[in-house]
Amino acid sequence: MQMLSLAEELKNNAYPGRGIVIGKSEDGKKAVTAYFIMGRSENSRNRIFVEDGQGIRTQAFDPSKLTDPSLIIYAPVRVLGNKIIVTNGDQTDTIYEGMDKQLTFEQSLRCREFEPDAPNYTPRISGILHMGNGGFNYAMSILKSNNGNPDSCQRYTFAYENPAAGEGRFIHTYMHDGNPLPSFEGEPKLVGISGGIDEFTDMLWENLNPENKVSLFVRFIDLEDGTSQTRIVNKN
Repeated sequence: MQMLSLAEELKNNAYPGRGIVIGKSEDGKKAVTAYFIMGRSENSRNRIFVEDGQGIRTQAFDPSKLTDPSLIIYAPVRVLGNKIIVTNGDQTDTIYEGMDKQLTFEQSLRCREFEPDAPNYTPRISGILHMGNGGFNYAMSILKSNNGNPDSCQRYTFAYENPAAGEGRFIHTYMHDGNPLPSFEGEPKLVGISGGIDEFTDMLWENLNPENKVSLFVRFIDLEDGTSQTRIVNKN
């Protein structure tokens, strides 16, 4: 698979929607994850990321303008022991609760489908990092409609063991802008990861569409001692 430039992937797509990146830093010493949200409506754009314990949650920037919290207010990132869960919806809680009861990542998501936001039927994208023994592995999932047909849910899980330094995978909700919005297709994209946390954060934020970008979360986790660095960038 050809390695893509994450900067170019973002720069050349006005509306990838919400996106998850997971991989390993260029120096091989850190696990890397990032999550961004974009919005076209006033309700979607009226959000910020805030820290919540070891994770983050979304909240309204201007509570007086919040019209429908159901699909936009949730915890995108939660930590369960040595696992970091990153998703684009309240299935973060579903995965957390399922894995806390010894279900697998995939089993935990069996009770969920794509979002009920016809006609887009936005895919639910999820990622999980398992840390341990000086390394990590990770998995990504997408639950999507059958080409816009809500009668059929398609479930894909991709697992990555012993990730290579400087490599990551990128999955996002929409192929590009449109009405209705076309769901992501194929397996997560192979992308390069370079620089430290600030350089990586700046690269992501600068290449997201300036009109549609809303918030960005980036975390680097030291594989040796488990300490982490986090960056949050909000447009509002």
